[in-house]
Amino acid sequence: MRNYTQFYIDGQWTDPVAPARTAEVINPATEEVSGQISLGSSADVDKAVAAARRAFAGYSQTSVKERLDLLETIQAEYERRERELGEAITEEMGAPLSLGCGFHTLLGKGHLGTAIEVLKAFKFEEERGVTLIRKEPIGVCGLITPWNWPMNQTCVKIFPALATGCTMILKPPQLAPYSAQLLAEILHDSGVPAGVFNMIQGKGSEIGTALTTHEDVDMISFTGSEPVGVQIQKDAADTVKRVGLELGGKSAWIVLDDSDLGANVAAATAGMMGNSGQTCSAGSRLLVPSSRMDEVKAAAAEAANGVTVGDPTGNFAMGPVVSKSQYNIIQQYIEKGIEEGAELIAGGPGRPEGLDKGWYVKPTVFVGTNDMVIAREEIFGPVLVIIGYDDLDHAVEIANDSIFGLGGYVSGQDLETCREVSRKMRTGAIWVNGGFDFHAPFGGYKRSGNGREWGDYGFEEYLETKAVIGWNPA
Repeated sequence: MRNYTQFYIDGQWTDPVAPARTAEVINPATEEVSGQISLGSSADVDKAVAAARRAFAGYSQTSVKERLDLLETIQAEYERRERELGEAITEEMGAPLSLGCGFHTLLGKGHLGTAIEVLKAFKFEEERGVTLIRKEPIGVCGLITPWNWPMNQTCVKIFPALATGCTMILKPPQLAPYSAQLLAEILHDSGVPAGVFNMIQGKGSEIGTALTTHEDVDMISFTGSEPVGVQIQKDAADTVKRVGLELGGKSAWIVLDDSDLGANVAAATAGMMGNSGQTCSAGSRLLVPSSRMDEVKAAAAEAANGVTVGDPTGNFAMGPVVSKSQYNIIQQYIEKGIEEGAELIAGGPGRPEGLDKGWYVKPTVFVGTNDMVIAREEIFGPVLVIIGYDDLDHAVEIANDSIFGLGGYVSGQDLETCREVSRKMRTGAIWVNGGFDFHAPFGGYKRSGNGREWGDYGFEEYLETKAVIGWNPA
């Protein structure tokens, strides 16, 4: 049992200001209590913001070398405890151990290494004629993170903020709080100055609201659902603070009509099931040539049925979804797809055979149309919708017919055609035949959010621009 009932404020572990309220954390694979956390209050936020404001005066003036030394110390400590972080992720949100100790923790480490690389070359000052343009840290930042990729979403905010000279308060997800607790220990043991990093566990409706409305918080960076992001913008408006939002998605994966179609359909289907479908940029709409639908259905069904589901500490490709509530939402969408008349070619309602405990969902594939609810709304589970297109212009039209625009995918043999399709898709990040880049900006069009994270674009989120006119004589 994990017992995390203190917060990290002003360089030390401290009890909540108000009388302790606790919440149980449920292991989604067993449905059993695995630990407890304290639930913070606005009084804890006031205390943490005051500490961050005091620390900002000094930390904002540190040199690039000082911040590089700090980040490199954190890097060594992160790598020392990487396995421990991965095991915590498996316990808190159900990712298979190979994924929790693999891509989950690799993402956090990658964002840390990228922050170091970018900081070494980043220009905080530039002279343009008579004017000096300075990039200065924005101030005290409220960082609100989700449960689906705990290290990715947390590290992509913390390390650029540290690198640029900001101070911060982290509000981790209530459903998956363990890895954030360990990361706070890593930062403390690495010598992050008191008040620079603070962390409060608790409910988003309380801690998040207290941060977004606080007059001494200069910026909010939030990753999560569209409705919450909309409310954060409204709450932050009164204090005119900067708000960075990375919200939902209903990303299209366009497969070209060529000899690799079957393999690309299989890869897209298996990819959708990764992390139990709980990925905001997942290719949840698979767009394929209508003329080859029989071939597509066979490849997708075989791929989905080949995804093994079970105990995340065992040798399975897919674990449970994060909670009972999430399981129920996904089941409602699967039932809705059947009700709408979509063709179910794999999976379906209920748990996979042989699993009567834990929030396990069958890898599910429908063939449907883009006007169905299951093709319009973010399900956030292992549910794929296949949609046929007549030609590539039609495919692009379907892809862009969404309120979201976070991710996109194009697969095919003809690279120039893939590139042309990618230019026409209205979305923030597109993967052409796979690939990965920690320096590529990540963020959304339309209702998928505002701002960009990752690489040097992520640094810009935490910086103000100052013009000093007359720096040089005319």
